Amino acid sequence: MADSSPESIVDQKEPELTSALEDYLETIYELVRDRKLARIKDIAKARGVKAGSVSPAMRRLSELGLINYVQREYIDLTPDGERHARRVLAKHQMLTRFFVEILGMPSDLAERDACSMEHSLSPVGMDHLVRFFEFLKCCPGGDKFLERYHRCSLTATEAAHCDMGCPALADQLAPEEEAMSLMNMKPGESARVTQINGAGAIRQRLLDMGLLPDVLIEVQRVAPAGDPIWIKLQGFQLSLRKSEAAAVLVEASK
Repeated sequence: MADSSPESIVDQKEPELTSALEDYLETIYELVRDRKLARIKDIAKARGVKAGSVSPAMRRLSELGLINYVQREYIDLTPDGERHARRVLAKHQMLTRFFVEILGMPSDLAERDACSMEHSLSPVGMDHLVRFFEFLKCCPGGDKFLERYHRCSLTATEAAHCDMGCPALADQLAPEEEAMSLMNMKPGESARVTQINGAGAIRQRLLDMGLLPDVLIEVQRVAPAGDPIWIKLQGFQLSLRKSEAAAVLVEASK
């Protein structure tokens, strides 16, 4: 019997394509599906590029045996090309659903991020993503699990204080003034990040710096006026403004 475990999926061979070629293949698939034909000008319009840049990509896809292409004629997918295009489109669809339905992202940003990530999502990663949706659909508690996530004030900035009686989050959902922030730490003390309580540019800057849930930080020194604060994070020294440090909630390291 063939091995159907997720780890065995990685052994499946796929054509070596750049992300740009995969995008072209996906576009051809959608054009053929929706309009029954694909032409150079249609592909160029759909991709937002000049027609002159499409032809070299078509020749390369033809060399790989993924499309039937003759200059100035309609373009069609070969069986191998159709299989690969379906695979890429499936990744795109699952990633988009994850971003929109699970993470609550705006649809336009979800589409853009899915388009970028579909090319690097491995077969094993795709399998686990599908298994997550299967869990939500088949598990008796799947709907409740997702409802809790969407109504949690830790994950949805517009959500009110959690009213679903989740004891595991009781401490983290305590009033802000009761939570320990990085600003309250003294030089030499270490802690693990639990939450970034800021919003907008401050939150994005802290995330970009690597201040993520469960990472270990150590306060190295504090300026006499308390601003800035220097911390050690993953072997590097970083400085934070007082307002930034106040947004980083932590717990004592274990």
